[in-house]
Amino acid sequence: MSRSIVIPAYNSERTIGTLVDRLVASLGADTLQIVLVNDGSADGTDHACRALVGCYPDIVTYVQLARNFGEHNAVMAGLHHARGDYVVIMDDDFQNPPEEVCRLIEQTETGGYDVVYAHYARKRHHWARNLGSRLNDRVANLMLDKPRDLYLSSFKCLTRFTVQEILKYQGPYPYIDGLVLRCTRNIGTLATAHAERLEGRSNYTLRKLVGLGLNMFVNFSVAPLRLSALLGVAASGVGLILGIEVVVERLVRPDVPVGWASVLVAILVFAGVQLVMLGLIGEYLGRLFLTENQTPQFVVREVVEKL
Repeated sequence: MSRSIVIPAYNSERTIGTLVDRLVASLGADTLQIVLVNDGSADGTDHACRALVGCYPDIVTYVQLARNFGEHNAVMAGLHHARGDYVVIMDDDFQNPPEEVCRLIEQTETGGYDVVYAHYARKRHHWARNLGSRLNDRVANLMLDKPRDLYLSSFKCLTRFTVQEILKYQGPYPYIDGLVLRCTRNIGTLATAHAERLEGRSNYTLRKLVGLGLNMFVNFSVAPLRLSALLGVAASGVGLILGIEVVVERLVRPDVPVGWASVLVAILVFAGVQLVMLGLIGEYLGRLFLTENQTPQFVVREVVEKL
């Protein structure tokens, strides 16, 4: 049984070396591959990763991206170079203890699962990050038909079958969990520890969390289009009711002037609904255009590994 660990690294100069050392100590060097993907870091992550290839030439594969593409794109780059029967995806900040990787792989193998997600009794993210995660979880329940008791953690183990299915996606907007749920429901979970971040702070800003939710919202479901159609029907119904109300009021009390306020409110409501639907359609069309325009999922500048 061969094992691969894919780690997207961003400004992790101070942590990546210790993380790889602990992974090797915990898992052993036999049949182990660690894929480090430098996602356009601005610090010395490149130098640190190259040094790790020198220290562990039979274990470490280093993939340097040409610029910052985002976590999920970097993971896709790593999956393209992962060779193991079981592939674990984890962060570079030690919030996922390296010693839990072995348990995650064992749970996947013994349970016969295609994917096993880690879940935490207590998450040690900042409250804003936790709030964003909860909102994205609600969106996933609606858009991806995700089981409500499943937490989509970034710490997970995939089988070779699942990795091969995920890699069939060639579009510029990958969302790993969406791709997982698109190909399988044979999913397990494992309770693991969640530690404090060792260095710095999370790279997931509010903007990135919103972008992730939008990616899930638009890229992996047509539910928003159906919702916009229902919204249009509802707005038409409101307009019909208001029209009837105006006619009845005029018949019952002909001396009462028809107010401009109701007319303006109706115009604003319907115009707002139309703009929302047009914006949603535009988002779909824009992503289709960028996909057809062959916008790259990622660009690899260099791969460093033992030949």
